[in-house]
Amino acid sequence: MVPIAKCIPVSFQSGAALRSEREGISDRISVGVNRHLEANGVAERLILKELCRYNRGTFADIIYRNALLHSGDEAFVCGSQRITFAQFNTRVNRLIHALRSLGIKKGDVLGVVSWNCLEYTDVYGAAMKGGFIASPFNPRLHSEELEYLINYSKANTLFVGPELLQTVSRLRPRLPGLKNYICFESSAPDMVSHGELLTRDSSDEPDINVNRDDPVIIFYTSGTTGVPRGALYTHARKLDNTRIKALEMGTKAGDRHLMVLPFFHIGGDSHVWPFFLVGGSNVIMTQNSFDPRAVLQAIQEEKVTDMQIVPTQLNSLLSQQDLKAYDLSSLSRIYYAASPMPVELLRRGLEVFGPIFAQGYGQTESGPQIATLPKEAHHVLGKPLEDQRVLNSCGQPSLGVHVRVVDENNDDVERGKVGEIIARSESIMVEYWKMPKETRETIIDGWLHTGDLAYYDEKGFIYIVDRKKDMIVTGGENVYSREVEDVIYKHPAVAEAAVVGVPDSVWVERVHALIVLRADAVVTENEMIAFCKNHLASYKAPKSVEFVESLPKNPQGKILKKEIRTKYRANR
Repeated sequence: MVPIAKCIPVSFQSGAALRSEREGISDRISVGVNRHLEANGVAERLILKELCRYNRGTFADIIYRNALLHSGDEAFVCGSQRITFAQFNTRVNRLIHALRSLGIKKGDVLGVVSWNCLEYTDVYGAAMKGGFIASPFNPRLHSEELEYLINYSKANTLFVGPELLQTVSRLRPRLPGLKNYICFESSAPDMVSHGELLTRDSSDEPDINVNRDDPVIIFYTSGTTGVPRGALYTHARKLDNTRIKALEMGTKAGDRHLMVLPFFHIGGDSHVWPFFLVGGSNVIMTQNSFDPRAVLQAIQEEKVTDMQIVPTQLNSLLSQQDLKAYDLSSLSRIYYAASPMPVELLRRGLEVFGPIFAQGYGQTESGPQIATLPKEAHHVLGKPLEDQRVLNSCGQPSLGVHVRVVDENNDDVERGKVGEIIARSESIMVEYWKMPKETRETIIDGWLHTGDLAYYDEKGFIYIVDRKKDMIVTGGENVYSREVEDVIYKHPAVAEAAVVGVPDSVWVERVHALIVLRADAVVTENEMIAFCKNHLASYKAPKSVEFVESLPKNPQGKILKKEIRTKYRANR
């Protein structure tokens, strides 16, 4: 049997010993929360007054509300660890008191560099109730990139996952702003143990006034246009996006979300809290790479109702030959996001899983919700092609979000014309952290300029054609890479594809395709080019094709075209 989600092993301690230690911590926390509630008479006497303890419009209010109203329900599941809402609240309280005893105060930045784990949620919860600012970092970054981001964040405290202990230890001399190092292991040299912090301090509610306009988290862009930038969010903005997603998805108590994407990415993180908001559960996958069998096993054993994936992960699930051997009947929603979904791949998903798909479009700076393509819009298989056209769309503007498509002069373009998507909502970031100039260049008169090129139809459905930087200008003609990729995916031999513009002495840029073939499939470059010309204008078809074993991806499974283009420009 494949494990659901192994909790992170410790190099010097057996997995059984670590589980025993963590379960002991959970038991002590459970006793603590019961004593806390009994001592205050909350459950029987003054529950309504207690529900008013924290300011409305903050996650502090949501965490405490759930601890009182859903106290015994599971908030988070991680392998053998099962944490109720009441236990989570107590873990968060203890961590807040412990951090304050270390001299960490409201407004200080808490860095996190780790793969998904239960302890990650404690840090987020402490930031939400304690007035700190969470700052999650991508653990796949090169040590120099990690050094830059930690220093840029101004964090004075860093929580470290076990896989990153050596990397962080080497970086310590170059991280002058860090005063506190806290490890998610039971212990590590010159670091405080997270588990110890959860047991040594009070479980009482912290005396901290958290407001809706207080900053709560920084998410970092992928750095595709230069160095990464930190998108800063307040409670109010992050909670507005959480409510939008909860309403549009229809989340409810009893729903069980499988956390596949990483916490450090806004797409993964933003999908956790709509379930937490309504008293649903989050089942955390801890693998640092996507394991389709572990995901299918988790859906079956935990009766998962929801998950969010990226297109490459859907492709991986559909490639499992024993897919039908798993009981996936509990699954009611598959949400896809983070990168454009090839229509042929989506059709295959609909045929296998049924019309349970929904799409979200956004970016790190937007909250992330900009547009939504709901489940209902996916009920189109078997209908005329004109009705199926909506599968190419990223949806209509999300609730509470205004979206326009504009030209280079910021004038609105007519429907059917390509322009840049700009968006305005209560969910977009406040600013780029410590970057006022870049903020002014990105948010103009309250409108976030996304850099995504798209057109819209008569019903307001938005069709993304490319990123500005990914558009190919070949022989004076504009070619949108996604249009070419959608055609390539129609070929039965293709598993994955990426289209980029590469330098060319004749065309300035030529359309170049990188293709991963399915197992045992055979096709030649000329055959693939001819196939594309049967579906596209000749100038849009690839002029060259390269068959590769794999495509570079980030931890969310998004194909990194920047790396591909850099390789070709360097070769030239």
